[in-house]
Amino acid sequence: MLHTHIDQTEEFVGRHIGPNAEEQAHMLKTIGVNSLDELVDEIVPNNIRLKEELALEESRTEPDVLSELREIASENVVYRSYIGQGYYGTDTPNVILRNVLENPAWYTAYTPYQPEISQGRLEALLNYQTMVVDLTGLDVANASLLDEGTAAAEAMTLARRSSKSKSNVFFVSQHVHPQTQEVVRTRAKPLGIEVVIGDELEGLPECFGVLLQYPHSLGEVVDYQHFCEQAHAQNTIVAVAADLLSLAILKAPGEWGADIAVGSVQRFGIPLGFGGPHAGYMATKDALKRTMPGRLVGVSVDAQGKKALRLALQTREQHIRREKATSNICTAQVLLAVMASMYAVYHGAKGIRAIAQRIYSSTFILNEALAQMGVNVVNERFFDTLQIESEKAQTILAVALENGINLRNVSPTSVAISLDETVSLADVQELINIIAEALAVEPVDIDDVIDSDADIAVPAEVARQSAILTQAIFSSINSETDMLRYLRHLSDMDLALDRSMIPLGSCTMKLNATAEMIPITWPEFCNIHPFAPDDQAEGYSILFERLSEALCEITGYDAISLQPNSGAQGEYAGLLAIRAYHQSMGQAQRNVCLIPASAHGTNPASATLAGMDVVVVASDSQGNVDVDDLKVKIAQVGDRLAAFMITYPSTHGVFEERIVEICDLIHAAGGQVYLDGANMNALVGLAKPGWFGSDVSHFNLHKTFSIPHGGGGPGVGPIGVKEHLAPFLPGIVDEQGKLSEDEVVGPVSSAPFGSASILPISYVYIALMGVNGLKKATQVALLNANYIATRLAPYYPVLYSGRNGRVAHECILDVRPIKDSSGITVDDIAKRLIDYGFHAPTMSFPVAGTLMVEPTESEGLRELDRFIDAMIAIRAEIAQVEKGEVDANDNVLKNAPHPAESLLSEEWTHPYSRKEAAYPAGMDPLNKYWSPVARVDNAYGDRHLICTCPSIEEYESK
Repeated sequence: MLHTHIDQTEEFVGRHIGPNAEEQAHMLKTIGVNSLDELVDEIVPNNIRLKEELALEESRTEPDVLSELREIASENVVYRSYIGQGYYGTDTPNVILRNVLENPAWYTAYTPYQPEISQGRLEALLNYQTMVVDLTGLDVANASLLDEGTAAAEAMTLARRSSKSKSNVFFVSQHVHPQTQEVVRTRAKPLGIEVVIGDELEGLPECFGVLLQYPHSLGEVVDYQHFCEQAHAQNTIVAVAADLLSLAILKAPGEWGADIAVGSVQRFGIPLGFGGPHAGYMATKDALKRTMPGRLVGVSVDAQGKKALRLALQTREQHIRREKATSNICTAQVLLAVMASMYAVYHGAKGIRAIAQRIYSSTFILNEALAQMGVNVVNERFFDTLQIESEKAQTILAVALENGINLRNVSPTSVAISLDETVSLADVQELINIIAEALAVEPVDIDDVIDSDADIAVPAEVARQSAILTQAIFSSINSETDMLRYLRHLSDMDLALDRSMIPLGSCTMKLNATAEMIPITWPEFCNIHPFAPDDQAEGYSILFERLSEALCEITGYDAISLQPNSGAQGEYAGLLAIRAYHQSMGQAQRNVCLIPASAHGTNPASATLAGMDVVVVASDSQGNVDVDDLKVKIAQVGDRLAAFMITYPSTHGVFEERIVEICDLIHAAGGQVYLDGANMNALVGLAKPGWFGSDVSHFNLHKTFSIPHGGGGPGVGPIGVKEHLAPFLPGIVDEQGKLSEDEVVGPVSSAPFGSASILPISYVYIALMGVNGLKKATQVALLNANYIATRLAPYYPVLYSGRNGRVAHECILDVRPIKDSSGITVDDIAKRLIDYGFHAPTMSFPVAGTLMVEPTESEGLRELDRFIDAMIAIRAEIAQVEKGEVDANDNVLKNAPHPAESLLSEEWTHPYSRKEAAYPAGMDPLNKYWSPVARVDNAYGDRHLICTCPSIEEYESK
C-alpha cells in the first residue's frame, strides 16, 4: 500500500507569518536582495549574530500542543477556595465570556490613543470609572491599574505628593492583605519612605498617609469616620483598599472621609487565574484628580459638536514626564476592566446589591451556626469573612483539605473562611459539617438557623444608606439579548486587528492566534487561587518551568521572573535587581542610571522609582547612542554609575553597530546593562541580548510573544537576568502572602506569578512556531518593515536607517517637511488614515512630527500594499494642498475622519465631494470602516472634565 507522508509541522508557521513564499520573493526583489538570510546579513551586526540555531523543538501542530497543555493543566487540582485575601470565586456571565474575553474585537485592540476608532472601548471604560466612583463614593476614578497591591503603592506615592505633612512615614494597617503590605514595602524602600505597620485604632503616629483595609483582611468591618477626622487633623491622607463588591451594602469610603480608594475588581466576573490578570482600581477626591496615576477617560465633543470620548489629560500620563515622573504606569488592565464594567451593566444595581446581600446572608448564617456549635468567631461585624480561633485550627484545615476545600491558614490557632457569590446554602452546610467533624461536635442544620421572618441586615452603623449605580447605563440592560447587542454595538465602533493592520511602531501588533487563546478559559488554569497549597498548582509549576527555559534559551539569560505584570513593572524589577546587586557588593553609592534621549518614557520613570538618578545620554545624527557623549557621562558620574538602559534595536528603528562596545564601556566602569526588550521581535533567533553584553531585560509578552494587547492591557513583562543577578529577582510571597526573610528584593505584583493565567498564550506560541518558525518570524518582520520603508521613501523620508540603508523591524517616516510645506500634520495624516480603514502608526514618538511604522511578520503582502497605497494616496492629497489646488484649511485631511452622519447631512459645504471624503482612492466600499465620530476636540474635554456616565435624570433630560 502506498502511504503519503503529510508534514504538518510547518502548518502553523505559515498561518502566523503573513507573506507566503511567492510574496516574500516579490518583496525581496523590490528591496533589492536575494534572500531573507542576505537581508539579515545587511541589517544585523555580525558580532552579535548567533552562530547556531536555538536549542528549541521544531514547530508542532495545534492539536499536539493543546494536548500537551491539557496534560499540564490536569496537574492542577481545582479545590473549592474559601481563602479570600483579595481573591474570590466568581461567576463570569457567559455572554461576557464569549463576547468580550473570547472575542478578538476586544482582545486584539490597541490602547485608545486614537479616540475616533476607540469609542466602544472608551465607553466601556467610562462605565468602569462610573462604577468605581459610584461604589466608592469618591469623585473621580481612573480607567484601571495593574492589581490591588500596586494600586496601593501608587496610593502611597500619591499621598506623599499631596499631603501637607512633613513626615516621611507611611502607616499601613496590620489589617491590610499581607501581599499588599509586601508590595508597598518594595515600592517604599528605594524612595526612602519609611513604612510603619500597626493597628491604626491604637493611635496614629505622625505620617503623611495611611493605608487601611475595608473590610479587614480577616473580615472585621470598622466604621472609620472618626478615625478619618483625626487623620485629617494631622494632615494625613487616608487611603483605603476596599472590596468593591462589599460597597454595594457597606458604607462607602467616600462617605466616611477617605481621600483615596484602591482595590481590585476581580470579584466582578474575573476568574481567579492563579492571581491574574485582574484590574486594579483607584478613585480619589476631586482635588487629587490631576496628580492621579494612570489613564482617565473623559467626555468631550467632536468637530460636529457631537458627544465623543477620549483619554483625558493625556499629557498627565506619568511616563511622559520621564525622569520627573512619580509613577511608571503606562498601561492599564483594559480587557479586565471592560469585563468588570460589563458585569455591572449585566447585573444592574439591583443585581449587584443582591449578590452582595446574598454573600453577606450566607456569612451571617454560617456565623450563627458556628456560634450555636460553640465555635469562637473573632469578628463582631463582617461582610464575607469569618476568623475562627481554635486550638484545633490545623485540624479544621486538614479536614477541609480532605474534602477538596481550601481555607485560609492564619496561624497555628486561627483559620479564616471567606465566602463569595458562587456559594450556595449547601456549601455553607458542608462547611459547618467539616468544622463540626474537626472539633468533634454535633453539626448544626442550617434549616434550624434560618428564620424565614428574620431580616438579615448589615449593622446600621456600617450599612450603606445611599443608592448604588444610579446612572442610566446600569438600568438599560434587561435581557441577554440586550447585553449581546450592546456589546456588539460597542465593538462595531472600534478598529482592532480583526478588521485591519495596526502599524504601530514600538508596539508590535501581531497575530494572536485562536489556538494560543483557548487554554486561558480552562477551569484548571482559571479556578486556582494564588495562595492555594503548592501541590494543587503542579501544572502551573510545569508551565512556568518550561516557559522560563524557553525564554532563557531565546534570550541568553540564566534566570527568569514571571512576576511583573507589565513591561514597566519589568523595568522596575530589573532595576531593583541591579540596585540590590550593587548593595550586596558594598557599592550602595551606585545610584545613577544613564539613559539615551530616545528611550521609552517608562525607562527614566522606572529608574526614578527605583531610587536612581537619571542622566541623559545624547543621540547622534543617525539616531544612535552618541558613544562620545556616553564616555563623557560615564566619566562624570564615576563610581556612582549603576546602570545603562538601552532599547535594542533602538527606538529609532535601527541596529546600533556599536552595541557590544557600549556594553563593554558600562561594565568596565562597574555598571550593569539593562536592555529594554520592547523590540525583541527583531532579535528572536538572530541574537541573544544575554550573550552580547546585557545583564537584564524585560520581555513584553504582549508584543513579541503574542499575548494580545487587550485594548490597553493586560500586559506581561517578565525579566531575564544573568546568573549574578538571579538572587535579586522579585521575591515570591508564601501561601499566607508574606515574604520570607531570605528574599533580598520584595514582590512587585500582588500575585506571586503576576498574570499567570495568560502565560499559556506565549507558551503555545513558542511551541507552535518552533525553532525555525521563531527565526522566520523575525526575518519576515525585518522584511516587511524594509519593504514599507523602500516603497514609501520616495513619498515620506525615512528618518533613520542603519548599515546599507536598512531599517530594523520598524521605520520612522519624517512628516516635518510636509508640515512646513503644507500645514498638514501627523494628526491630519493619522485621522485621514481612518477614512482608509487603518489605525495610525505611532505619532510623534520618539521624534515629534514623525510617524513610526511597524508592520510585524503577521501582515501579508495584500495588507501591506493596501497600507502603502493609502499612504501614497494621502501624499497625493497633501500635494494638492502644497500646490494650492485645494483649500489649506478645508480639505479631506484637515476634516478627517468623515463619519457617515456628516456625509448624510443635507448641507455639504466642503469644496471636495462626499465620495472623496468617504471612499478615497482604492477604498473598497464593501470593506469600509465608518468612524462613529468626527475628529475629537481634546482641548474641550480637558477644559470641561467629565469622567463618569450621566445619571438617569441627566440622561432623560437630554
